[in-house]
Order: sequence, then C-alpha cells, then structure tokens
Amino acid sequence: MYPNELARPATGARVRTSDAEREQVAVILRAAMTEGRLTLEEGEERLGGVYAAKFRDELAPLTADLPGGGRRALLETPQARAATRRDLRRHAGYVAFVVVVLTGLWALSGAHFFWPAIPLAFLVIGLMRHARLGPGYRHPHYRRHAAPWVAPDHR
Repeated sequence: MYPNELARPATGARVRTSDAEREQVAVILRAAMTEGRLTLEEGEERLGGVYAAKFRDELAPLTADLPGGGRRALLETPQARAATRRDLRRHAGYVAFVVVVLTGLWALSGAHFFWPAIPLAFLVIGLMRHARLGPGYRHPHYRRHAAPWVAPDHR
C-alpha cells in the first residue's frame, strides 16, 4: 500500500515524462542522425516531438524504428565510455588488491604449491572479459538507468 493514496497511479493511467527521460531519447535520436539512420529533417522533427512529449508513451514511437530502439546509442556516449574506463580501472585495482592479499597469505602459510593461482585465474578472466566487452559489460547497469519504455520489448 502506498503511504499517500494520491501518489498511487491508477491502472492504465498515463505517466508523465521527466526532463531526464526526454534527454535520453534526444541523445538516442542525435546518435541516429549522426549514424545516418535519420535525415536531418526527420531527426529535427522527432526531436521536436521529444521535447513536446508530456507522457512516457509518446516517446516510444519516436525510436521504435531504430535498431534495438536506439538504446545502444546510450552506451556509446562519451559519458558512458568514461564510466566504462573508470569501472575497468576500479576492477583492475580490486584484482591487484586481491593478488597482494592472497600472495601475502600464501607467503605466510608456507605452502609449497602456489594455491592463489586458482582464484586469481578466475579474477583475471573476469577482468579480461570486462576489458574485451567494454561498454557491453556495463549493459545491465544502463538497462536500469535507461528509459524502459524505449526498449523494443516494452509493452
């Protein structure tokens, strides 16, 4: 139950869109214009529709004919690429920290077999996967922050 019954949306009620949601769709459309998927005139017309939209369901048709609803364009923005590089550095730092800790534990244990090689192999494989997939590695994160009604599988 909602704390405030007035804030509860009615079934089938239209939900108003925010400026951030409009801007996400605008970024998608600008990327489609840059890729040549939309002409300048068609892109400007759709951008006008984005900024005139009051409800979320008015945004979906503007990107429906783009591959994947244009959501891949959000992953290729400079901000997303910088975030991917930052996350890769953070991931590498975490792996380096674990390498130091496990190697120290191995040295203190006096074991003859270098047992940290097993967990470190999995950590390095994960780091290599992160580096290889680039922005695709972050896709689940952006799926949470991207406008869901722009997705092709949204009802």
